[in-house]
Amino acid sequence: MKKTRTAFPSAKQHRSAVAYLVSAPSLLLIASTVVFPILYTAYISMTNMNVYHWFDYSFVGFTNYQRALFVFDSGFLSALAVTALWTVVNMAFQLVIAFIMASLLNLPKLRLRNVYKTLLMFPWAMPGYVSILLWKTGMFNSQFGLLNQWMEALGRQSVRWLASDISAFICCTVVNLWLALPFMIMIMDGSLQSVDKAYYESAVIDGAKWLKRQTAITLPCIRSVIGPAVVITVFTTFKQFDVVFLLTQQAGAKTGSHLHTILTYAYENAFIASNYGYSSAISVLIFSLLIVFSLTTRVRVKEAA
Repeated sequence: MKKTRTAFPSAKQHRSAVAYLVSAPSLLLIASTVVFPILYTAYISMTNMNVYHWFDYSFVGFTNYQRALFVFDSGFLSALAVTALWTVVNMAFQLVIAFIMASLLNLPKLRLRNVYKTLLMFPWAMPGYVSILLWKTGMFNSQFGLLNQWMEALGRQSVRWLASDISAFICCTVVNLWLALPFMIMIMDGSLQSVDKAYYESAVIDGAKWLKRQTAITLPCIRSVIGPAVVITVFTTFKQFDVVFLLTQQAGAKTGSHLHTILTYAYENAFIASNYGYSSAISVLIFSLLIVFSLTTRVRVKEAA
């Protein structure tokens, strides 16, 4: 007679089951706090939910997406253009200024180097909300701001710095640079210190000028370190909300500027216009843009490697 074998789980299957069992609470938490809100937002984006249809909303398909993408007067495309310009301008200034500041911090005969580095970290260490409101009331205020005090001392009229779109964009860029530059300077400083000084000594002997040394030695050596920092900064700058909102769009303290990024535009439609279906569609579009950018960046990194 043949003996029948009882099928017992193997050691590998047992370890897998234990791993899933231990990970189950975390997976449930991620599903409830990340996956479910994304799916629910996608569902709401297909409806006409707003303040007039809070409980009796109906399914409208891709109407909200069509309004955002194909109706120019809707404001989404202009907000997207402002966001793209905002990201490019801030990223370019951060890279250039951070590289110059980090290069100055790495001068061989610079004294009090650590003191300067500590001072440069203060804007990053302060809460962003506090820093933004300090800039708004202390620098850009049209009545008692420091900039207008200087203008009056020079015999000029006071300026409403945050009243027009162009001046508000410049002011928001300055504040964002104040908040974001310490991080990029720290990354640049660490990457510059990792470059072997023997390369520069050989280049000087060969007669290479400063610009040639930077393009032929510094930039190739720090590219692998700066690349991830640039990607992170692009993400954070693209979805920047607090700087533009607190300086120009804060409820009860609007300055007259109609400057909008896609996040402040989504916020206005959700919590001021109470058009939750349309705002959810904008949120899904933002999420899709970030996913596409992330996948494109990963492909380029793999190709460069």
